[in-house]
Amino acid sequence: MDNVRKKRVVITGMGAITPIGNTVPEFWDSIKAGKVGIGEITQFDTADYKVKLAAEVKGFSAKERMDFKAAKRMEPFAQFAVAAAKEACEDAALDISKEDPYRAGVIVGSGIGSLRETEREYERIQTKGPARVNPLMVPLMISNMAAGNISIQLGLKGKCTNVVTACASGTHSIGDAFRAIQYGDADVMFAGGAESCICPLGVAGFTSLTALSTASDPLRASIPFDKDRDGFVLGEGAGVVVLEELEHARARGAKIYAELAGYGATGDAYHITSPAEDGSGAAKAMELAMKEGGISPEQVDYVNAHGTGTHHNDLFETKAIKLALGDAAHKTAVNSTKSMIGHLLGAAGGVEFIACVKAIQDGFVHQTMGTQNVDEECDLNYAVGAPIEKEIRCALTNSLGFGGHNATLLLKKYID
Repeated sequence: MDNVRKKRVVITGMGAITPIGNTVPEFWDSIKAGKVGIGEITQFDTADYKVKLAAEVKGFSAKERMDFKAAKRMEPFAQFAVAAAKEACEDAALDISKEDPYRAGVIVGSGIGSLRETEREYERIQTKGPARVNPLMVPLMISNMAAGNISIQLGLKGKCTNVVTACASGTHSIGDAFRAIQYGDADVMFAGGAESCICPLGVAGFTSLTALSTASDPLRASIPFDKDRDGFVLGEGAGVVVLEELEHARARGAKIYAELAGYGATGDAYHITSPAEDGSGAAKAMELAMKEGGISPEQVDYVNAHGTGTHHNDLFETKAIKLALGDAAHKTAVNSTKSMIGHLLGAAGGVEFIACVKAIQDGFVHQTMGTQNVDEECDLNYAVGAPIEKEIRCALTNSLGFGGHNATLLLKKYID
């Protein structure tokens, strides 16, 4: 692979639907203001549930963001994906009619697809019988429909796939799209993740796994690296970026936000929910991304951590960062976007990638909100108490999924 001359890949467009804003500017303004998008669950009655809080998308209207008839044939995760992709397309000033459609593709992942549709149709079988199940149940439910609907709505006829690696889906999707451009399979790729499963089955399932926080204070529920952390807060949304081959972007005069320069992907081969205790798998993903990007640990200015707020994740990810960066780990700014938007599962990597691009643009590492009493075993600089303002020339973003899936992307400030 190293002997092949790989093409350079840049980010030229971004779109986001999040619990703190339904466009990238709204999301980033909320990030800079330290806004937390966690509150009481409104999508169903939580009277019988231990968990009462989630990070819901607010004020989203599908019919204002896409064709209404098409939107009715999408579940929320796919609607979020299409809305984010349309925003990214407009942001990139990309006219698909002027592109070879077979050189423009989509890799947008969802960890789960639609649990809500599964719930609805199972209830319909129980109450009305199997003959009454919605004929569109399957295309509404399956996780690849985020990518499929983006392709249909934007006319993208190139590589169209989705990666399903639980909480690492969005990051792996961007990494695989990066590879598609590097090796000449595409000029333009829409990549990221989408998720929406704040529903009885989703909340009950993660609660039974003891993965969710049972906190009642929205400002002290998602508290990564805090010694009082007790789990993650379920979030929803989508993050989609336009990746483009550098010469293609230059030729059309596109604005370039940053360069995507490295990708590392590993498996822990350890446990179905816990990361490897020594952090070795996640560390290797970071090392691979740095090696590909030609970056030394001392050059990493910022790590956007997976930082879920579960005991195991935060402890083992801290070990992983120290293993990968060595002595430089203590000089690097680390934070968790999940402290503001909760855990978007398959969409987390897409939205957190956007946070890294904006950090490079603005020289701003947001505060890890809610975190106050840092665990003694978590001994890095997690931007607790205040944001960190400094030049960000190089950033890493990590995603770690159930099953031991590790993914790291390396972003650089673009230099012509």
